[in-house]
Amino acid sequence: MPRDFLANRVVSLKPSGIRKFYDIVATMDDVISLGIGEPDFTTPQSILEAGVEALRQGETHYTPSAGIFKLREAIAEYLAGKYQVYYNPANEVMVSVGVSEALYLALTAVINPGEEIILPTPCFISYQAEVLLAGGVPVEVPGRIENGFQPDPELIEKAISTKTKAIFIGFPSNPTGVVATRENLLAISRLAEKHDLLVISDEIYDNLVYGVDHVCFASLPGMKERTITLGGFSKSYAMTGWRVGYAAAPAEILKGLVRIHQYTVMSAPAVSQYAALAALKIGAKDAEDMRLKYDRRRKLIVSRLNEIGLETLMPQGAFYAFPKITSTGLDDETFALRLLEEARVAVVPGSAFGSGGEGFVRCSYATKYELIEKALDRMENFVRTCS
Repeated sequence: MPRDFLANRVVSLKPSGIRKFYDIVATMDDVISLGIGEPDFTTPQSILEAGVEALRQGETHYTPSAGIFKLREAIAEYLAGKYQVYYNPANEVMVSVGVSEALYLALTAVINPGEEIILPTPCFISYQAEVLLAGGVPVEVPGRIENGFQPDPELIEKAISTKTKAIFIGFPSNPTGVVATRENLLAISRLAEKHDLLVISDEIYDNLVYGVDHVCFASLPGMKERTITLGGFSKSYAMTGWRVGYAAAPAEILKGLVRIHQYTVMSAPAVSQYAALAALKIGAKDAEDMRLKYDRRRKLIVSRLNEIGLETLMPQGAFYAFPKITSTGLDDETFALRLLEEARVAVVPGSAFGSGGEGFVRCSYATKYELIEKALDRMENFVRTCS
Protein backbone atom coordinates (compact mmCIF):
# COMPACT_ATOMS: atom_id res chain seq x y z
CA MET A 1 0.00 0.00 0.00
CA PRO A 2 1.56 3.35 -1.03
CA ARG A 3 2.11 5.91 1.68
CA ASP A 4 -0.33 8.80 2.06
CA PHE A 5 0.85 11.41 -0.41
CA LEU A 6 -1.56 14.19 0.60
CA ALA A 7 -0.21 17.06 2.68
CA ASN A 8 -1.28 17.10 6.32
CA ARG A 9 -2.87 20.54 5.99
CA VAL A 10 -5.12 19.19 3.23
CA VAL A 11 -6.04 15.98 5.04
CA SER A 12 -7.01 17.97 8.13
CA LEU A 13 -9.44 20.23 6.27
CA LYS A 14 -13.11 19.62 7.01
CA PRO A 15 -15.35 19.11 3.97
CA SER A 16 -17.42 22.17 3.06
CA GLY A 17 -20.61 22.26 5.11
CA ILE A 18 -22.39 23.92 2.20
CA ARG A 19 -21.24 21.47 -0.46
CA LYS A 20 -22.14 18.53 1.78
CA PHE A 21 -25.81 19.51 1.71
CA TYR A 22 -25.63 20.55 -1.94
CA ASP A 23 -24.44 17.03 -2.83
CA ILE A 24 -27.31 15.44 -0.87
CA VAL A 25 -29.86 17.73 -2.52
CA ALA A 26 -28.60 16.64 -5.94
CA THR A 27 -29.80 13.08 -5.20
CA MET A 28 -33.33 14.09 -4.13
CA ASP A 29 -36.53 15.21 -5.84
CA ASP A 30 -38.86 18.11 -4.97
CA VAL A 31 -36.31 19.93 -2.81
CA ILE A 32 -36.53 23.69 -2.34
CA SER A 33 -33.01 24.91 -1.72
CA LEU A 34 -32.37 27.81 0.61
CA GLY A 35 -28.83 26.57 0.92
CA ILE A 36 -26.69 27.97 -1.89
CA GLY A 37 -25.66 31.62 -1.88
CA GLU A 38 -26.13 32.17 -5.59
CA PRO A 39 -28.48 34.67 -7.25
CA ASP A 40 -31.38 32.99 -9.01
CA PHE A 41 -31.32 35.75 -11.63
CA THR A 42 -29.61 35.39 -14.99
CA THR A 43 -26.84 37.89 -15.70
CA PRO A 44 -28.53 41.06 -17.04
CA GLN A 45 -28.88 41.22 -20.81
CA SER A 46 -26.66 44.28 -21.27
CA ILE A 47 -23.78 42.51 -19.50
CA LEU A 48 -24.36 39.30 -21.48
CA GLU A 49 -24.24 41.27 -24.72
CA ALA A 50 -20.96 42.88 -23.71
CA GLY A 51 -19.46 39.44 -23.13
CA VAL A 52 -20.75 38.16 -26.47
CA GLU A 53 -19.44 41.23 -28.29
CA ALA A 54 -16.02 40.72 -26.70
CA LEU A 55 -15.99 37.21 -28.16
CA ARG A 56 -16.99 38.55 -31.58
CA GLN A 57 -14.12 41.03 -31.38
CA GLY A 58 -11.68 38.21 -30.77
CA GLU A 59 -11.03 38.88 -27.09
CA THR A 60 -10.14 35.25 -26.45
CA HIS A 61 -6.51 35.62 -25.39
CA TYR A 62 -4.53 36.17 -22.21
CA THR A 63 -4.83 39.63 -20.74
CA PRO A 64 -2.21 41.39 -18.60
CA SER A 65 -1.92 39.41 -15.37
CA ALA A 66 -3.38 42.24 -13.30
CA GLY A 67 -6.33 42.51 -15.69
CA ILE A 68 -7.31 44.73 -18.61
CA PHE A 69 -6.47 48.30 -17.74
CA LYS A 70 -9.94 49.70 -18.57
CA LEU A 71 -11.48 47.37 -15.99
CA ARG A 72 -8.90 48.29 -13.36
CA GLU A 73 -9.63 51.94 -14.09
CA ALA A 74 -13.36 51.33 -13.71
CA ILE A 75 -12.85 49.51 -10.39
CA ALA A 76 -10.72 52.38 -9.09
CA GLU A 77 -13.37 54.88 -10.25
CA TYR A 78 -16.08 52.85 -8.53
CA LEU A 79 -14.24 52.76 -5.19
CA ALA A 80 -13.40 56.46 -5.43
CA GLY A 81 -16.93 57.49 -6.35
CA LYS A 82 -18.76 55.32 -3.85
CA TYR A 83 -16.37 55.36 -0.88
CA GLN A 84 -13.86 58.17 -1.52
CA VAL A 85 -10.95 55.78 -1.33
CA TYR A 86 -8.47 56.29 -4.15
CA TYR A 87 -6.41 53.56 -5.81
CA ASN A 88 -3.97 53.82 -8.70
CA PRO A 89 -5.29 51.37 -11.32
CA ALA A 90 -1.75 50.84 -12.63
CA ASN A 91 -0.38 49.18 -9.50
CA GLU A 92 -3.02 49.11 -6.72
CA VAL A 93 -5.86 47.16 -8.38
CA MET A 94 -5.86 43.65 -9.83
CA VAL A 95 -8.53 41.44 -11.38
CA SER A 96 -8.89 37.90 -10.03
CA VAL A 97 -10.76 34.71 -10.86
CA GLY A 98 -13.66 35.53 -8.58
CA VAL A 99 -13.26 36.83 -5.05
CA SER A 100 -12.35 33.28 -4.07
CA GLU A 101 -9.03 33.59 -5.85
CA ALA A 102 -8.48 37.07 -4.43
CA LEU A 103 -8.98 35.57 -0.96
CA TYR A 104 -6.43 32.85 -1.70
CA LEU A 105 -3.95 35.37 -3.09
CA ALA A 106 -4.28 37.76 -0.16
CA LEU A 107 -3.70 35.11 2.49
CA THR A 108 -0.94 33.30 0.61
CA ALA A 109 0.87 36.57 -0.03
CA VAL A 110 0.96 37.76 3.60
CA ILE A 111 1.05 34.70 5.88
CA ASN A 112 4.30 33.21 7.11
CA PRO A 113 4.11 29.72 8.66
CA GLY A 114 2.47 29.82 12.07
CA GLU A 115 1.22 33.40 11.90
CA GLU A 116 -2.28 34.00 13.22
CA ILE A 117 -5.25 35.57 11.45
CA ILE A 118 -8.15 36.76 13.60
CA LEU A 119 -11.58 35.89 12.21
CA PRO A 120 -14.82 37.26 13.69
CA THR A 121 -17.30 34.41 13.29
CA PRO A 122 -19.74 33.16 12.06
CA CYS A 123 -18.08 33.85 8.71
CA PHE A 124 -17.88 32.45 5.20
CA ILE A 125 -16.64 28.87 5.37
CA SER A 126 -13.61 29.43 3.13
CA TYR A 127 -11.87 31.87 5.47
CA GLN A 128 -10.59 29.34 8.01
CA ALA A 129 -9.67 26.82 5.32
CA GLU A 130 -7.70 29.33 3.26
CA VAL A 131 -5.78 30.49 6.33
CA LEU A 132 -4.79 26.89 7.03
CA LEU A 133 -3.82 26.24 3.41
CA ALA A 134 -1.60 29.32 3.48
CA GLY A 135 0.22 27.93 6.53
CA GLY A 136 -1.44 30.21 9.05
CA VAL A 137 -3.51 29.70 12.19
CA PRO A 138 -7.13 30.91 12.19
CA VAL A 139 -8.16 32.44 15.53
CA GLU A 140 -11.94 32.65 15.76
CA VAL A 141 -13.71 35.36 17.74
CA PRO A 142 -17.34 34.23 17.99
CA GLY A 143 -20.19 36.69 17.64
CA ARG A 144 -23.42 36.61 19.62
CA ILE A 145 -27.03 37.18 18.65
CA GLU A 146 -27.38 39.35 21.76
CA ASN A 147 -25.23 42.06 20.14
CA GLY A 148 -26.61 41.47 16.66
CA PHE A 149 -23.57 39.44 15.54
CA GLN A 150 -21.59 42.68 15.30
CA PRO A 151 -17.80 42.24 15.49
CA ASP A 152 -16.69 42.88 19.08
CA PRO A 153 -13.51 45.00 19.18
CA GLU A 154 -12.84 44.12 22.84
CA LEU A 155 -12.89 40.40 22.15
CA ILE A 156 -10.81 40.90 19.01
CA GLU A 157 -8.14 42.71 21.03
CA LYS A 158 -8.08 39.91 23.59
CA ALA A 159 -7.36 37.47 20.76
CA ILE A 160 -4.34 39.43 19.49
CA SER A 161 -0.98 37.84 20.26
CA THR A 162 2.63 38.31 19.22
CA LYS A 163 1.90 35.95 16.29
CA THR A 164 -1.06 37.92 14.95
CA LYS A 165 -0.55 39.16 11.38
CA ALA A 166 -3.99 40.36 10.34
CA ILE A 167 -7.66 40.74 11.14
CA PHE A 168 -9.95 39.30 8.49
CA ILE A 169 -13.45 40.78 8.26
CA GLY A 170 -16.30 40.08 5.87
CA PHE A 171 -19.19 42.55 5.87
CA PRO A 172 -21.97 42.55 4.82
CA SER A 173 -21.78 39.12 6.36
CA ASN A 174 -22.28 35.70 4.93
CA PRO A 175 -24.02 33.99 6.80
CA THR A 176 -25.69 36.48 9.17
CA GLY A 177 -26.49 39.36 6.83
CA VAL A 178 -25.01 41.80 9.36
CA VAL A 179 -23.54 45.10 8.20
CA ALA A 180 -20.79 46.21 10.58
CA THR A 181 -21.33 49.62 12.15
CA ARG A 182 -18.94 52.47 11.48
CA GLU A 183 -18.30 52.65 15.24
CA ASN A 184 -17.14 49.03 15.42
CA LEU A 185 -15.05 49.31 12.27
CA LEU A 186 -13.37 52.44 13.60
CA ALA A 187 -12.56 50.53 16.79
CA ILE A 188 -11.04 47.73 14.70
CA SER A 189 -9.04 50.30 12.74
CA ARG A 190 -7.58 51.61 16.00
CA LEU A 191 -6.59 48.06 16.95
CA ALA A 192 -4.87 47.62 13.59
CA GLU A 193 -2.82 50.76 14.18
CA LYS A 194 -2.08 50.00 17.82
CA HIS A 195 -0.83 46.48 17.11
CA ASP A 196 0.54 47.17 13.60
CA LEU A 197 -1.78 44.70 11.87
CA LEU A 198 -3.03 44.23 8.34
CA VAL A 199 -6.79 44.11 7.71
CA ILE A 200 -8.23 41.97 4.93
CA SER A 201 -11.78 43.05 4.14
CA ASP A 202 -14.09 40.92 1.99
CA GLU A 203 -16.75 43.32 0.67
CA ILE A 204 -18.34 41.18 -2.06
CA TYR A 205 -21.87 42.09 -0.87
CA ASP A 206 -21.22 45.84 -0.60
CA ASN A 207 -24.06 46.78 -2.96
CA LEU A 208 -26.59 44.48 -1.32
CA VAL A 209 -27.59 46.55 1.72
CA TYR A 210 -31.04 47.58 2.90
CA GLY A 211 -31.66 50.88 4.63
CA VAL A 212 -28.11 51.23 5.96
CA ASP A 213 -24.75 52.31 4.56
CA HIS A 214 -21.89 49.89 4.05
CA VAL A 215 -18.54 51.28 5.21
CA CYS A 216 -15.57 50.38 3.03
CA PHE A 217 -12.87 49.62 5.59
CA ALA A 218 -10.07 51.14 3.51
CA SER A 219 -11.92 54.47 3.50
CA LEU A 220 -11.48 54.89 7.26
CA PRO A 221 -8.75 57.30 8.38
CA GLY A 222 -5.28 55.83 7.90
CA MET A 223 -6.58 52.42 6.79
CA LYS A 224 -5.87 52.33 3.07
CA GLU A 225 -2.17 51.65 3.66
CA ARG A 226 -2.88 48.60 5.83
CA THR A 227 -5.95 47.12 4.11
CA ILE A 228 -6.50 44.59 1.32
CA THR A 229 -9.99 45.16 -0.08
CA LEU A 230 -11.66 42.22 -1.84
CA GLY A 231 -14.68 42.72 -4.09
CA GLY A 232 -16.38 41.42 -7.17
CA PHE A 233 -19.36 41.02 -9.43
CA SER A 234 -20.89 37.62 -8.65
CA LYS A 235 -23.53 38.70 -6.15
CA SER A 236 -24.62 42.21 -7.14
CA TYR A 237 -24.72 41.52 -10.88
CA ALA A 238 -25.68 37.80 -10.86
CA MET A 239 -22.33 36.87 -12.43
CA THR A 240 -21.24 33.85 -10.37
CA GLY A 241 -20.35 31.72 -13.39
CA TRP A 242 -18.22 34.43 -14.99
CA ARG A 243 -15.65 34.07 -12.18
CA VAL A 244 -14.32 37.60 -11.93
CA GLY A 245 -13.42 39.62 -8.84
CA TYR A 246 -10.76 42.03 -7.69
CA ALA A 247 -8.33 43.04 -4.98
CA ALA A 248 -7.24 46.59 -4.17
CA ALA A 249 -4.29 47.36 -1.90
CA PRO A 250 -1.17 49.53 -1.59
CA ALA A 251 1.27 48.80 -4.40
CA GLU A 252 3.87 47.10 -2.19
CA ILE A 253 1.24 44.64 -0.96
CA LEU A 254 -0.60 44.15 -4.24
CA LYS A 255 2.53 43.17 -6.12
CA GLY A 256 2.72 40.06 -3.93
CA LEU A 257 -0.82 39.05 -4.90
CA VAL A 258 -0.11 39.65 -8.59
CA ARG A 259 3.09 37.60 -8.42
CA ILE A 260 1.23 34.55 -7.08
CA HIS A 261 -1.59 35.13 -9.56
CA GLN A 262 0.93 35.07 -12.44
CA TYR A 263 2.21 31.67 -11.42
CA THR A 264 -1.19 30.09 -10.71
CA VAL A 265 -3.72 31.28 -13.31
CA MET A 266 -1.90 33.89 -15.49
CA SER A 267 -5.01 36.08 -15.84
CA ALA A 268 -8.75 36.12 -15.30
CA PRO A 269 -10.83 35.09 -18.35
CA ALA A 270 -10.80 37.86 -20.95
CA VAL A 271 -14.49 37.65 -21.83
CA SER A 272 -15.44 37.83 -18.14
CA GLN A 273 -13.36 40.97 -17.69
CA TYR A 274 -15.17 42.73 -20.52
CA ALA A 275 -18.51 41.68 -19.05
CA ALA A 276 -17.43 43.01 -15.65
CA LEU A 277 -16.45 46.31 -17.28
CA ALA A 278 -19.97 46.57 -18.70
CA ALA A 279 -21.42 45.80 -15.27
CA LEU A 280 -19.62 48.79 -13.79
CA LYS A 281 -20.41 51.07 -16.73
CA ILE A 282 -24.06 50.23 -17.49
CA GLY A 283 -25.24 47.64 -14.96
CA ALA A 284 -26.33 49.83 -12.03
CA LYS A 285 -30.06 49.84 -12.83
CA ASP A 286 -30.19 46.05 -13.24
CA ALA A 287 -28.29 45.60 -9.96
CA GLU A 288 -30.73 47.90 -8.17
CA ASP A 289 -33.73 46.04 -9.60
CA MET A 290 -32.34 42.78 -8.22
CA ARG A 291 -31.58 44.38 -4.86
CA LEU A 292 -35.19 45.53 -4.52
CA LYS A 293 -36.43 42.01 -5.22
CA TYR A 294 -34.05 40.64 -2.57
CA ASP A 295 -35.38 43.24 -0.13
CA ARG A 296 -38.96 42.03 -0.66
CA ARG A 297 -37.87 38.43 -0.07
CA ARG A 298 -35.88 39.48 3.00
CA LYS A 299 -38.96 40.93 4.66
CA LEU A 300 -41.00 37.82 3.87
CA ILE A 301 -38.50 35.27 5.15
CA VAL A 302 -37.65 37.08 8.38
CA SER A 303 -41.30 37.76 9.22
CA ARG A 304 -42.35 34.16 8.62
CA LEU A 305 -39.38 32.61 10.42
CA ASN A 306 -40.18 34.64 13.53
CA GLU A 307 -43.85 33.70 13.27
CA ILE A 308 -42.84 30.04 13.08
CA GLY A 309 -40.95 30.50 16.34
CA LEU A 310 -37.39 30.60 14.98
CA GLU A 311 -35.81 33.80 16.33
CA THR A 312 -34.32 35.70 13.39
CA LEU A 313 -32.65 39.10 13.30
CA MET A 314 -33.48 41.34 10.34
CA PRO A 315 -30.40 41.13 8.06
CA GLN A 316 -29.14 44.46 6.76
CA GLY A 317 -27.14 43.11 3.86
CA ALA A 318 -26.35 40.19 1.54
CA PHE A 319 -29.19 37.68 0.95
CA TYR A 320 -29.18 35.45 4.02
CA ALA A 321 -31.30 35.01 7.11
CA PHE A 322 -29.79 33.26 10.14
CA PRO A 323 -32.58 31.84 12.33
CA LYS A 324 -31.95 30.38 15.76
CA ILE A 325 -33.35 26.85 15.86
CA THR A 326 -32.64 25.77 19.46
CA SER A 327 -36.34 26.13 20.34
CA THR A 328 -36.93 22.91 18.36
CA GLY A 329 -34.72 20.91 20.72
CA LEU A 330 -32.45 19.97 17.83
CA ASP A 331 -28.85 20.94 17.13
CA ASP A 332 -28.27 22.72 13.84
CA GLU A 333 -26.82 19.71 12.02
CA THR A 334 -29.73 17.46 12.99
CA PHE A 335 -32.25 20.20 12.21
CA ALA A 336 -30.84 20.70 8.71
CA LEU A 337 -30.68 16.98 7.93
CA ARG A 338 -34.18 16.26 9.17
CA LEU A 339 -35.62 19.33 7.45
CA LEU A 340 -34.12 18.12 4.20
CA GLU A 341 -35.22 14.49 4.59
CA GLU A 342 -38.68 15.11 6.01
CA ALA A 343 -39.71 18.46 4.50
CA ARG A 344 -37.54 18.67 1.39
CA VAL A 345 -36.11 22.07 2.30
CA ALA A 346 -32.34 22.61 2.20
CA VAL A 347 -30.58 24.97 4.62
CA VAL A 348 -27.01 25.03 5.93
CA PRO A 349 -26.11 24.32 9.58
CA GLY A 350 -24.74 27.41 11.31
CA SER A 351 -21.84 25.45 12.77
CA ALA A 352 -20.42 25.20 9.22
CA PHE A 353 -19.58 28.91 9.55
CA GLY A 354 -17.43 28.64 12.65
CA SER A 355 -17.84 29.27 16.34
CA GLY A 356 -20.92 31.29 17.24
CA GLY A 357 -22.92 29.66 14.47
CA GLU A 358 -23.96 26.66 16.55
CA GLY A 359 -27.72 26.51 17.05
CA PHE A 360 -28.49 28.50 13.89
CA VAL A 361 -29.04 27.67 10.22
CA ARG A 362 -28.41 29.80 7.16
CA CYS A 363 -31.33 30.38 4.80
CA SER A 364 -30.57 32.06 1.48
CA TYR A 365 -33.36 34.15 0.00
CA ALA A 366 -31.68 34.25 -3.38
CA THR A 367 -34.53 32.25 -4.84
CA LYS A 368 -37.99 33.01 -6.18
CA TYR A 369 -40.51 34.62 -3.81
CA GLU A 370 -43.08 31.90 -4.44
CA LEU A 371 -40.58 29.14 -3.68
CA ILE A 372 -39.57 30.89 -0.44
CA GLU A 373 -43.25 30.99 0.56
CA LYS A 374 -43.58 27.26 -0.15
CA ALA A 375 -40.36 26.46 1.72
CA LEU A 376 -41.54 28.41 4.76
CA ASP A 377 -44.84 26.53 4.79
CA ARG A 378 -42.89 23.28 4.82
CA MET A 379 -40.60 24.57 7.58
CA GLU A 380 -43.60 25.57 9.70
CA ASN A 381 -45.07 22.09 9.44
CA PHE A 382 -41.70 20.55 10.27
CA VAL A 383 -41.16 22.75 13.33
CA ARG A 384 -44.59 21.71 14.64
CA THR A 385 -43.47 18.07 14.56
CA CYS A 386 -40.48 19.02 16.73
CA SER A 387 -42.65 20.56 19.48
